[in-house]
Amino acid sequence: GFLEDGILVRDRGRIRQRYLRSPAFPCDVAAVLPTDLLYLRLGLGVPAVRANRCLRAPRLFEAFDRRETRTAHPNAFRVAKLMLYVFITIHWNGCLYFALSTRLGLGTDAWVCPNASSPGFARPLRQYLHSFYFSTLILATVGDTPEPRHEEEFLFVTAGFLLAVLGFATITGSISSVISNMTAADAAFYPDPEPVRRYLRAQGAGGRLARRVASWHYHLRSQQKLPAERAVLRHLPRGLRAEVAASVHLPALRRVGLFQSWEHGVLLQLVLRLRPQVFGPGEFVCRKGDVGREMYFVREGRLAVVAEDGVTQLAVLGEGLYFGEISLINIKGNTSGNRRTANIMSIGYSDLFCLSKEDLAEVLVEFPSARAMMEAKGRELLLRMGKLDVHAEAAAAAAAEEAERRAEALEAALEGLQTQAARLLAQLESSAFKLALRVQRLECRLRRPAGGAGPARA
Repeated sequence: GFLEDGILVRDRGRIRQRYLRSPAFPCDVAAVLPTDLLYLRLGLGVPAVRANRCLRAPRLFEAFDRRETRTAHPNAFRVAKLMLYVFITIHWNGCLYFALSTRLGLGTDAWVCPNASSPGFARPLRQYLHSFYFSTLILATVGDTPEPRHEEEFLFVTAGFLLAVLGFATITGSISSVISNMTAADAAFYPDPEPVRRYLRAQGAGGRLARRVASWHYHLRSQQKLPAERAVLRHLPRGLRAEVAASVHLPALRRVGLFQSWEHGVLLQLVLRLRPQVFGPGEFVCRKGDVGREMYFVREGRLAVVAEDGVTQLAVLGEGLYFGEISLINIKGNTSGNRRTANIMSIGYSDLFCLSKEDLAEVLVEFPSARAMMEAKGRELLLRMGKLDVHAEAAAAAAAEEAERRAEALEAALEGLQTQAARLLAQLESSAFKLALRVQRLECRLRRPAGGAGPARA
């Protein structure tokens, strides 16, 4: 196919027309011409008749580029491609070495390839392996090669050394760039543990704490946990970012019992606001009495609700459960307010979704039904924990009704005041208009006697 306005065209007719008109078509035709038939006349000792196959090299590079774009391991593919280039270069140089040896005479000196009369060199495979080995010694600049004796031999060795210095230096630099790219890619996904280690050493705090930090970083890499997810997706447009986040997290989010009956639009809004967090063994996610600013959803792992001693387990939270929502929602009659009501500790490594109070408020404002459902769940949990004051809840409900009634009364009074103000304004405008007319009449009366006094007196 080919791209048209960024869209891949797969119509065979249009692909055929575009290919036949492209400059690559004559080159491809020349590359597949059956020049091998010339072997029947010239013999098998003239491999140059197949030189037209080299015209396929642009197609090979195009195939490499496409595979490198589509493969899931591009760095490994680049290394394999570089090794293939090295092998082909050594192979071609070995072929040139054997051709030069044939021209100078096989076995005429120690530098050229031995002839078939030498022990073991009667087989072509042994001759090829010797040529390949000799080419490897030259291109790898290892040395330990026989001293050249003819000018052609000196030129060949010198050209081989120059090719090794330029070509292999480029290949080595390419492999170094691949390794550095792999390191940079890991750094883009995972945090670097070295700054924390250096800080702990500088402050004299090491030992067990340093091992915990190292274990946490190792767990992130081994289990492919990506805490910097927002930074990775920040360049995508909002719609595409929502689709990517939904494809990754929506199946796990649907396992949460709270969200199984929620609308799909609510889940899409939540997915964009979730932040993955990983907690290590024995680490407290929240403590009783802390101010609640986030709620959590268990994606993987297990967490324990522990007593005040920090050891006794009261309950275990597994995959698909959630906690911390009570301190974020203003439930009437909640005696704990916005404080945490339990101690939550991670048993092993736990992978959680974190949702802040501000993000949850934005979503619940847009979807009132989801807010009502979450409040009902939270009220039920508070009743079981004995932290819901029913009388206070009723008093709060009555106070809310009274406040609503007063607001309606104030609104009605305000409308009446607005009506009276509009009436007074109309009366004021009418009085001002009448006053202006009276002033105008008085001015006219004062002007008339002044103009007609002369003739009357005369």
